[in-house]
Amino acid sequence: MELSLDQRGDVRIVRVKDATFTDPVLTPFIAEMRRILEGGVRLLIIDLAAVTFIDGASIGCLIKVQQLVTHRGGSLKVTSPTPRVHMMLSMVMADMIVEVHAGEAEALAAFGEAASGRAAGRARMRKGKPRRRDTSTT
Repeated sequence: MELSLDQRGDVRIVRVKDATFTDPVLTPFIAEMRRILEGGVRLLIIDLAAVTFIDGASIGCLIKVQQLVTHRGGSLKVTSPTPRVHMMLSMVMADMIVEVHAGEAEALAAFGEAASGRAAGRARMRKGKPRRRDTSTT
């Protein structure tokens, strides 16, 4: 497994360099994500630009990282999936669990919005029409 690590302010960026992101690299990947999170990182981007193939185990791995980050009060964003990888994430609706962005700049901007509270409303809007509160009185 080959990873590249970068830092942009409070955001740690992990770039997966392997074209195939499946077993047997998933176990060491999870171990590395745990190590990064135990070091105090709360805002994490996983860049999948180099990845051309994922499977169900890969998607489960990304969801596990999402759980690890969320449990520590942080946030995860996946960026730059190839069309095939994005299709796989969409087909199993993993993109409803793990936030996926077209590029790094978009993900970094979303972290900025999250800090101000604006992103939560937008996330609800992307998933469908917001629910209207009943304001009528009886």
